[in-house]
Amino acid sequence: MSHLISVMVHTPAHSGLGGALTYESDSVLAPGTLVRVPLGSRELLGVVWDEAGTRPCAKETNASTLAPDASHTTASQPSLLAMDDPSHNNAAPAALQLRAIASVLDGVAPLSAHWRQLVQFAARYYQRSAGEVALASLPSQLRDLSAEQWARRLKRKPKPPLANDAPAQAIPTPTDEQAQVLASIDAQSGPFLLFGNTGSGKTEVYLRAAQALLERDPSAQILVMVPEINLTPQLEARFRARFAPQWGSECLVAMHSSLTPAQRLNNWLAAHSGQARIVLGTRMAVFASMPHLQLIVVDEEHDPSYKQQEGARYSARDLAVYRGQLENAKVILGSATPSLESWHHSRPATETEPAGRYMRLAMPSRVGQGALPLVRRVDMNRQPYKTVFSSHLLEAMRERVTRGEQILVLLNRRGYAPVLHCTDCGWKSECPHCSAYRVFHKLDRTLRCHHCGFTQAVTRACPSCGNLDISPLGRGTEQLEEHLAELLADVRRPDGEPIRIARIDADSTRLKGELERQLAEVHAGAVDVLVGTQMIAKGHDFRRVTLVAALNADGALFSSDFRAPERLFSLLMQAAGRAGRDATMNLVSPCEMWVQSHHPQHPLFEALKQHDYPAFADQQLREREQATLPPFSFQALVRAEARSQEAAQDFLNAARDAGSALADELLVDLYPAVPMTIQRIANIERAQMLIECTSRKALQHFLAHWQADLHGLRSAHRQVIRWAVDVDPLAI
Repeated sequence: MSHLISVMVHTPAHSGLGGALTYESDSVLAPGTLVRVPLGSRELLGVVWDEAGTRPCAKETNASTLAPDASHTTASQPSLLAMDDPSHNNAAPAALQLRAIASVLDGVAPLSAHWRQLVQFAARYYQRSAGEVALASLPSQLRDLSAEQWARRLKRKPKPPLANDAPAQAIPTPTDEQAQVLASIDAQSGPFLLFGNTGSGKTEVYLRAAQALLERDPSAQILVMVPEINLTPQLEARFRARFAPQWGSECLVAMHSSLTPAQRLNNWLAAHSGQARIVLGTRMAVFASMPHLQLIVVDEEHDPSYKQQEGARYSARDLAVYRGQLENAKVILGSATPSLESWHHSRPATETEPAGRYMRLAMPSRVGQGALPLVRRVDMNRQPYKTVFSSHLLEAMRERVTRGEQILVLLNRRGYAPVLHCTDCGWKSECPHCSAYRVFHKLDRTLRCHHCGFTQAVTRACPSCGNLDISPLGRGTEQLEEHLAELLADVRRPDGEPIRIARIDADSTRLKGELERQLAEVHAGAVDVLVGTQMIAKGHDFRRVTLVAALNADGALFSSDFRAPERLFSLLMQAAGRAGRDATMNLVSPCEMWVQSHHPQHPLFEALKQHDYPAFADQQLREREQATLPPFSFQALVRAEARSQEAAQDFLNAARDAGSALADELLVDLYPAVPMTIQRIANIERAQMLIECTSRKALQHFLAHWQADLHGLRSAHRQVIRWAVDVDPLAI
């Protein structure tokens, strides 16, 4: 008997091959088995998706195959929705000539039903093909190695586990708040929103929850997610120090984009086999194959980095919650400034409204009697024109440095200056390929576009009029570092040495290992003033920082993006949390956060002064409810890219017309197409169209049925290069 195998391969939804493809196999293959299959002239990695059907084996059929471009017909492929139907039958017409699978990847256990269900849900919800989501989440080496290369790899003898000579660390006694939270996590099913102030010991809760789980079930697996790569080394060190002495050095693996392909494959196999008990990674880790997963931790759950911005635009935080439900694993979302969606989902019950879906756990106090910083607001309207640091802030910085304390200066703009301009003719350093300015980087004397990467050396004169007096407008972290060195040139450390100023941003940490080296210097006390972007504002445990200064904090107060105030408040609260984490540093004077603003009386800064996130969140949620904005409505964006803005908008408006009847029936609002904020990047024009509905179910129903219209319009709008649907967008 010949068996029909349903295989998912990496094909985009718009290719017309978005579903599972049918192949022949001499043997029955379990769903989840990794195979290599022919597709056209290529051979691809695939995942067996459904139970196999059978048909009589016919040698003449097996020997002849269809032409490469027609080897699989859409008639035998289930649609994205039909694949969810367990009654789907893989049986193909007897006369259909199918190609055989090329090989099976030996030595790899089949991917679990829960994993495939997670992929299927993500593909359906975020409007992508299941094959694209499934194969993109597997290590690239697994996809790229041929059957012969894979066989050679299997023959290699695995390296013996590294000996772990580190003594077991003394486990700190939990605070009363930590003990109460851990008891609730143990007794309840969750999901949990751990609302803990910066420095309250959320990481210790994660460690203890994981330890309790492993002690009950040594085979259990834990997934710990962080929003950015730069937070991985610090957290990995803490987890490894806690668990390696008891469970071995191989108990923990990392998953993030900085790993080499070989490292990522090795770590994925360790998690897939169950050898790795703890997986620590960024958003990609939500798709890690972990057959014994019992606990998921999403640290800094509010961070927008959990939202993928290319390909399948999924939210790793939301998928983590869904995966917890699938696998009956507990989920802990931790943050000092939760997203407003999570805050709303964890609301307590009232007389008029039921409780949210999450259980809110609070830890308002800092560990070790550390104090939250005193927030001081500086009215920049009363400062001399072009003042960078107010005189009072500068004096406070001098005092801190002379006592051997550390200072953190936050400016969320890298480079030396955002624009170069000519004072005679008005020329500005616009990017010729984007509707944005090129940023001036003084260290290498270049103008660099942060959107397309176009870089040029700075000209000696204005390219428009020849004026030699071209000057920077605005300031970035490079200029701030230089300016502080001038202002504090006469200040000395307690040992009489000149102070050291360091800068951490995407430019200074471009080389591999540079971020870890610079952070180690900060922790060792070798740096007195640290200047940086949001990279330094969250997650780091800087024990000697007693003063944080936030510059140019007004930009998001009046943004057209309704999420901008939430992001600003979160950034400032997280930055403030870097100060005062060591109670002994507050003995001389309390730690401080200085915020320089032209609108110091703004309600956002009032809430920041009180460290009152609940008040800020409640005020924001009231405004959103009045405006019917998320989480009280649900949104999607359709973005189109073309050689001209007109072509991009024409495609979107045609799609709007095609879906208007169904949208009216489902009470879905389709807004007209508009240019994106940065409408041209790398000579590609970009437009977007907003879709909004008060019912998530209705929105999903509309998007699923609207896909056919979007695909059909491509033939009539050939100038459109690509289009994509972004469900639950974070930036509009």
